[in-house]
Amino acid sequence: MLLKFSKMHGLGNDFAVFDFISQRGYLTSEQVRLIADRHLGIGCDQVLIVEAPDSPDVDFRYRIFNADGSEVEQCGNGARCFARFVREQRLTNKHRIRVQTLGGIIELNVLQDERVCVDMGVPQFIPALIPFEAPCEADSYTLDVDGQQLDISAVSMGNPHCVVRVDHVDTAPVSTLGPAIEHHPRFPRRVNAGFLQVIDSHHIRLRVFERGSGETLACGTGACAAAVTGIRRGWLANPVRVSLPGGDLLIEWLGQGQPVMMTGPAVTVFRGQIRL
Repeated sequence: MLLKFSKMHGLGNDFAVFDFISQRGYLTSEQVRLIADRHLGIGCDQVLIVEAPDSPDVDFRYRIFNADGSEVEQCGNGARCFARFVREQRLTNKHRIRVQTLGGIIELNVLQDERVCVDMGVPQFIPALIPFEAPCEADSYTLDVDGQQLDISAVSMGNPHCVVRVDHVDTAPVSTLGPAIEHHPRFPRRVNAGFLQVIDSHHIRLRVFERGSGETLACGTGACAAAVTGIRRGWLANPVRVSLPGGDLLIEWLGQGQPVMMTGPAVTVFRGQIRL
């Protein structure tokens, strides 16, 4: 099976993108792992797939697979790349694109400067819907990780996130705490772990250990989760500039019950073919 693909990135969070509308194909979990391998395959944090929608009120179906082959609900940086991809491949000429994901329907808006603004939907704080094991909804929780008591926030941005505030992201133990939080039993579907440093009320730094991929240069849903957590807990005010290792995202959230808007770049690196 010979498949065409595009290699893309959003602030260094990189993707192999496959169009399964104009070409016939499928990917198994084993093939996803091979594609994501940086020595034996294309190399990427996630594999993105474009498919025809199931519903007439959306333009495309958008599927996301982590480097370990697992399918996940949402990816913000991937959503921006998705929007650029379907326009570059002439699958649509729309600037506003409605997309179906496992985490729900999102709307993508390609701006005049080719940045993409994504309506990421309304954040979910109810523990059972994150999912997170807790007796009731709260702004913060105590999580026991290897005998250490962490003050965390938990939120779903279409996928589950745990946010921990740290003094300095440069010295935060992301490589050790990240996987321990990801696999914590109170997160039954695993979780993305974000480490947040507040610079001022409108600016944070962030590192994210992503579920199934490890630490990445940027995480769009992680940036949204960190910003809404900070606003909810009184550390931040709308809008919030989120500085990730790969660059900056602008996050806007007007409060409870309102959608999160994320704006940032998306870049095509190269196009190619791979035989699987």
